[in-house]
Amino acid sequence: MKIEDYISGHYEQGYRYKYFVPSKINHGWTWEDSSLSVLLEKASLKLGELNSLAGFVPSIDLFIHLHVTKESVISSRIEGTKTEIDEALFPEDEILPEHRHDYNEVKNYIKALNASVERLKTLPLSTPLLNEAHEILLAGVRGESRQPGELRRSQNWIGGTSLSDAVFIPPSHELIGGLMGDLENFIRNNSLNIPQLIRIAMAHYQFETIHPYLDGNGRIGRLMITLFLVEKRLLDKPLLYLSYFFEKNRNLYYDNLTRTRTANDLIQWVKYFLTGIEQVSVQSIDTLKSILNLKDEIDKETVSWKRRSLSARILSDHLFQNPVIKIKDVQRVCDLSVKASGDLVKAFVEKKLLAEVTGQTRYQIFTFKPYLDLFR
Repeated sequence: MKIEDYISGHYEQGYRYKYFVPSKINHGWTWEDSSLSVLLEKASLKLGELNSLAGFVPSIDLFIHLHVTKESVISSRIEGTKTEIDEALFPEDEILPEHRHDYNEVKNYIKALNASVERLKTLPLSTPLLNEAHEILLAGVRGESRQPGELRRSQNWIGGTSLSDAVFIPPSHELIGGLMGDLENFIRNNSLNIPQLIRIAMAHYQFETIHPYLDGNGRIGRLMITLFLVEKRLLDKPLLYLSYFFEKNRNLYYDNLTRTRTANDLIQWVKYFLTGIEQVSVQSIDTLKSILNLKDEIDKETVSWKRRSLSARILSDHLFQNPVIKIKDVQRVCDLSVKASGDLVKAFVEKKLLAEVTGQTRYQIFTFKPYLDLFR
């Protein structure tokens, strides 16, 4: 089927409402629009550049951790959570009680993504894997009573206060098994000659339209993109997250989803998605380059600190692994006295390498500000 000839689905009658049933997608796809091919090439090139550059940064694991943290903060922000990236890196006992619920939602997202990437080693991207991620995502937070880890068994809706004034009503729960089976087969059907980036663009749209869970669909749908890129080996590690692109103009994201359903305009959705892959890849490449430049600048700066230069180098290397630190951590990492640790931290603060974030005179917490600023 040509993407240009796509028919999005049809409505069926429920009890005093109509729900939307998307067309199944597990079959071959072609297109004639040459601009889509150009966008696909640009997105693929930038994604490959990102993957190759990742091996040169001081700590790719920290880069991934901060991107996952940023992804979880933004992804949760779309759902109404207020935690910021600095706070998401704090130990839980440092979080104010009134912020702890939002903090736990962000942490759950990080756990769900990390666990899912590890799970891909033994289980393909599939409904069971997404169910496992969903269970982690909702553990102990808002939505924990809404069937965590299970496909929904009742009707849900998007927008509005009830089914009677909903903006969009996804398919009946009785159809979810068949629709998710078709989506899963589409993702894993190696006989289909479809570029992988176009495949995940279509898969993400289909997932969001099915809306298979009672809660957490947006976060699982965005997580699925990263898992797909890793499983298909387009990325060696989970380096790319599209939440920033979706959040930057949230109305455009929802408008493109809606237009696909109402106007059968799947090709516009795929173009939008590929544009997001390219733009976020470029942003991540720029961040990686900025990290390398920052490391070089700090090394040049601290080498001139004479007797303190060795401790400064040890501390800076540590900050590229752990960007939130206390004085007692500096003591341990650099093997210094309390006074010497305090003096070293003061020097880093004066050079604007560290920033104190609690506003307290005791039990202070410092963040590696120029590094974290790269992820805002």
